[in-house]
Amino acid sequence: MEPTLAQAPRESSRERSQGEGPLPGATPAPSPSSERPAPAKRCLAIVPALNEERQIGPVVDEIRASAPDFDVLVIDDGSTDHTAEIARAHGATVVRHPFNMGYGVALQTAYKYAARNAYDVLVQLDGDGQHDPSFIPRLADRVIKGEIDVCVGTRFKEGLGYIPPFLRRVGMVVFGFIASVATRRRVTDPTSGYQALTRRAFSFCQTDVFPFDYPDADVLILLHRAGFKVDEEPVRMKPSPTGKSMHGGVVKPLFYVFKMFLSITVTLLREKPRADRVAPGEKR
Repeated sequence: MEPTLAQAPRESSRERSQGEGPLPGATPAPSPSSERPAPAKRCLAIVPALNEERQIGPVVDEIRASAPDFDVLVIDDGSTDHTAEIARAHGATVVRHPFNMGYGVALQTAYKYAARNAYDVLVQLDGDGQHDPSFIPRLADRVIKGEIDVCVGTRFKEGLGYIPPFLRRVGMVVFGFIASVATRRRVTDPTSGYQALTRRAFSFCQTDVFPFDYPDADVLILLHRAGFKVDEEPVRMKPSPTGKSMHGGVVKPLFYVFKMFLSITVTLLREKPRADRVAPGEKR
């Protein structure tokens, strides 16, 4: 039986025993509130996956080894292989789409799951093994500290690991330039899907303003216009072991460029969104 979006367990509050009062003349003990540590953040790693039966097991294992405090959620976007079964066997929670709905919709499914199950921090990474899970704590730390709302992993600031082919790199430079101008900060890796988000940010991204077709540079611009703080952090990326890409071939890259320019234009022209916007039926 597949889990619903609201089936993740919530932590129950612990009862604290009441001690006796101090002895006469003794120095009063600090109040419980001053001694109480800050509550631990509930953290979730999300992995959209489509027909990744060869890679998803090692990816889940690496996430659990690199970030043991994180729960792992795999969104099986209508795979026709054994992706869901293998992910579950390696310890991940799996939410499965009945058919392929696209990368952006898979992300939104994860955002809704995280929001409804009271997670505080979410890190998203690909299921094909390109994103090195050892950088999850580094990305999460930036948002946990409250410095920013969204931390984007970039392979270009320090030149770590795999650099894409020339034509893809040209597209990244073009959209990076547009995003840099629109957000008034340097964007070096506008197509990176390796990101950490606060609850406030991923709750916003589950709404209908999220561009689910190709959530890349347009999302960075949308978040900036809504008032979220976004920054980049160097990470290592690897070439896809399967060589697959959602922008492979000849027609797909051209269609992607057209849709991205259109989405960016709509994002810039539409009314500035509110950061506290919530999805229908969700609590603010």
